[in-house]
Order: sequence, then structure tokens, then C-alpha cells
Amino acid sequence: MKKIFFGGRKNAGQSPGTLVHIGEQKTESVSINLMEYDAEGYLMEKEAPSLAELAAAIDTPAVTWIIVTGLHEIDILEDIGKTFAIHPLLMEDILNTNQRPKIEHYDDYIYLILKTMHWLPEPGIIEPEQISIILGQNFVLVFQEQARDIFDPIRRSIRDDLGRSRKMGADYLAYRLVDTIVDHYFIILENIGDQIESLEEDLLSEQTPITVQNIHQLKRELLFMRKSVWPLREVIGGLQRGESPLFQKATLIYVRDVYDHTIQVIDTVETFRDIMSGLLDIYLSSVSNRMNEVMKVLTVIATIFIPLTFITSLYGMNFHYMPELGWRWGYPLVWLSIIVISSGMLIYFRQKNWI
Repeated sequence: MKKIFFGGRKNAGQSPGTLVHIGEQKTESVSINLMEYDAEGYLMEKEAPSLAELAAAIDTPAVTWIIVTGLHEIDILEDIGKTFAIHPLLMEDILNTNQRPKIEHYDDYIYLILKTMHWLPEPGIIEPEQISIILGQNFVLVFQEQARDIFDPIRRSIRDDLGRSRKMGADYLAYRLVDTIVDHYFIILENIGDQIESLEEDLLSEQTPITVQNIHQLKRELLFMRKSVWPLREVIGGLQRGESPLFQKATLIYVRDVYDHTIQVIDTVETFRDIMSGLLDIYLSSVSNRMNEVMKVLTVIATIFIPLTFITSLYGMNFHYMPELGWRWGYPLVWLSIIVISSGMLIYFRQKNWI
């Protein structure tokens, strides 16, 4: 349940801007990837560049894309923040991986916090990852938690000069990153849809405690996804309004398309949540109906035995003067009465469709 609730905090008493990593360590060490390109061509790509190389890269007119993977080594992150003149409060938010998706405008850059998700098929759960994006005049700085990179298609399009990637500026690269994250939600929703279909089949065939556990598990995953997607609409809406000069009008057209995709994701998540609530209602109704059937059978049996119990208890009394006790046909008559009463009640119940 921890991942459903955003907003982990640093230790009480620490001053604002104190860098503390909050969240799970998902990589062994911090790695940095540097890529440079412009409209003329693909300039360079380098793993583990020095801070001096990073500082020199952002001073060039080419578009610089830097990806920092791993957030647990505070010293390295602090040096990167100083190199790019990133505000300490912003660096604090980057290191807190329990942040809510948001957008913040600064004088020289835009800061975005997004949530990407990875589907783990074996347990059937969503693994979240926080992506922080800083867009400057000619650079994009990305902070991610682990090396499971969903941005490889963007790298390939830049290397092979596919589409508009090289011809547009850093704002278009930031749009591509956001668009990739949003498109990845559809992959997650496709997997969740398959899980829902499987649960529907299980629910129609048999109702077991494992089925209801899977229903509750999937409802929790949808709740977490909803908490990540709803704020994302506000983030992309903030970009779409064009409040920052860093986003050109030509790029804002594409941002509107991402906004539409976000609305589709939200609608699909809400639809899935309604379906899951319906499946849970079906399960509870099935259990209730099955219990009612059991209770009906037990009630019919008890009702049949009420007059039989009366007869047997009546002649089981220890009174000395009971005329039927001395009658030769008394015992067969009692059995005949029991059979007639039982058969008559069963026939009556059958006519009423109670059994």
C-alpha cells in the first residue's frame, strides 16, 4: 500500500533544500549519459562524462540531452545540481521519489515530475518509477531511478535522423519524453485489460478466495495508476497553455495531442475501476446466492423434521397411561404418519419450486 500514498518526507528538523534520498535504491551506482545533436547531424553520445564536459555541453548551441540514472548517491547529484545551477528545493524534490506529478516554472528552465510504470507479469502488479525532467534553453536533463529505459526509441530516432527529432529544439525533445511516458500507460492498461478478462473467466467458472484477492490487488493497482494520471493532466495542461517561452508554438501543437492521450488514459482507468467494482459485486452476489441456496436446503430439512420431531417426542414421553402404547398397530401407524407427512411436505415444496 505504500506506493499509493505520495509524499515521503525527510527527517524532522532538517532545513529546506537538504538533499536526502527518499525511496528505494534501484541501481547499484549512478550513471550519466550525454547526447548532443542539432539540425545538421548527430554530434556525439558519451557514457560517464565528467562534470566539466557536462558544463561545456550546455554552453554549445546544439541540443544537449543528459540522463542521470540512479538517485541514491547524494554527492554526485549535488554536484550535478551545482553545475546546472538547479535550485536546492528542486534537487530535494528530485531525490524524493514519492512526489506527486507536477510542473514548476523557473526563470531559466521548467521542472516536470512524472510517473512512469512497468508491468511485472509474474505477480501482476505495477512497478512505479519517478522521472524528473528539467527543460532549459538548449538542454534537457532527465533524472530516473533505474536503468530500465523507455526512451530508447527516441535515441534511435535521433541517431538515425527519423522524424523531426533533430530539426526541432530541446522543447520538442521534452515533448517526446512526456509523450513516451504517456504512451507507456497504454501498454500498462493493455496488460490490466488482459488481467480483467482472466478474472471475469475465473469468476464465471468458480468463486474462490483467491479470485477476490486478485480483484482487490488489481483495484489497488488501478487506484495507484489513477493517482499518477490525474495530476499528469494538470502538468500537461500547464505546458499546453504556453506559459513558458521555452516551448515554441510549433511544439505546443504536439503537446495538445499528448493532453488528449492523457484524457484517454484517465477515461480507460475510470472504466476499468468501474468494471472491477462490478466484478467485486458479482463475486459478493454469487457468494450470497450460494449461501442462500445452502440455507434454503437446510430450512427445508428443518421444516420437514419439525412435525416428525413432534410425533417422536410425543410418544417418547414416559407416561404410564397412553392408550396407543398398548395398541398392536401403534408403531406401524407412527411410521406411516412420518412417511406421509414427509412425502406430502416434499411434494408441496416441489410444487412451490422451493426445492
